[in-house]
Amino acid sequence: MLFLLLSAYDAQCSTLPEPVGKVILTVSGLISNKNSNDAAQFDLNALESLGVTRINTHTPWFKGVSRFEGVSLAKLMETVGAHGRRVKVTALNDYMTIIPVSDFSRHHPILAYRRDGKIMTVRDKGPLFIIYPYDNKTELENQIFYSRSAWQVYTIEVE
Repeated sequence: MLFLLLSAYDAQCSTLPEPVGKVILTVSGLISNKNSNDAAQFDLNALESLGVTRINTHTPWFKGVSRFEGVSLAKLMETVGAHGRRVKVTALNDYMTIIPVSDFSRHHPILAYRRDGKIMTVRDKGPLFIIYPYDNKTELENQIFYSRSAWQVYTIEVE
C-alpha cells in the first residue's frame, strides 16, 4: 500500500527535462512538476513535444483567417502539475492578464508558437501568443477573451 502511495506521489511530483535551447516560457506558482528551482522552463522543442494543437480563426490582430499551432493550455497545465484556479500571464512588454483555469477545458485556447506555418517572432506577436478558437464560439468574440489573448508571453504563474 505504501508503494502505491509513493508511486502516485512520484507521478504527481515528477521532474521535467531541462530545456536544451533558449528558454521561451517559465511556468511557476502552484505546480508540482519542475525542472529549475521553483519553476518549469520550456524551450520551443519542449513545448512542441507536448503535442501540437491547431486553430484556424479570425482575430482582431491579423487580416483574414490565420492558422495557429501550439500547445493546448490544458495540456501544459497537466504537464506542470498545476493545481490552481487561475493563471497570471505576463508578456515581454509587461502586459499582464488573469485567465481562469476553467477556460482551458471549456474553450480550448492554445499557447501558439506558429502562425501560418512560421515560427512567431517578437515582431509577429511571438514567441508565444494565447489564442482562443474565436470562430468556433461567438461568445469568445468579445473584449474579455481578447484581453486574455496575451502575445509575447514569457511567464505564466499558477495561482
